[in-house]
Amino acid sequence: MTSIKQFQVTYDCAEPERVARFWCEVLGYVIPPPPEGFATWEDFDRSLPTEEQGSAFACVDPSGVGPRLFFQRVPEGKSVKNRLHLDVRVGTGLVGEERVAALEAECARLVALGAARERLLLADGVNESTLVMRDVEGNEFCLD
Repeated sequence: MTSIKQFQVTYDCAEPERVARFWCEVLGYVIPPPPEGFATWEDFDRSLPTEEQGSAFACVDPSGVGPRLFFQRVPEGKSVKNRLHLDVRVGTGLVGEERVAALEAECARLVALGAARERLLLADGVNESTLVMRDVEGNEFCLD
């Protein structure tokens, strides 16, 4: 039996490049080099049929540890809560007010990038505090 060594997280969205660049800023990811034979992603995109231009974009962890994120254009808009979301680990090892302060600081940085704050869920004796947010297209994610 083969074990899976890598995976990618795929997002359906309206503007793949915009959403990919947002997540690059959030996670410290980078845009990978364009395919061989193309100086830039823009050159590659122009080589595609008109209906495929701007239809996909990706970003990768520069250390190679985290999963590749792939963003693909879909015709329909977001209509319900995500079934899957990313938890951005900014408060690991922190508790109480120190944890909330770290979450709030990261929230402020991400709001400046176009994210929206939803709500702070305070520690409840089982779970530590978490801050629920939305990315630039309204997809939910958590700061935890």
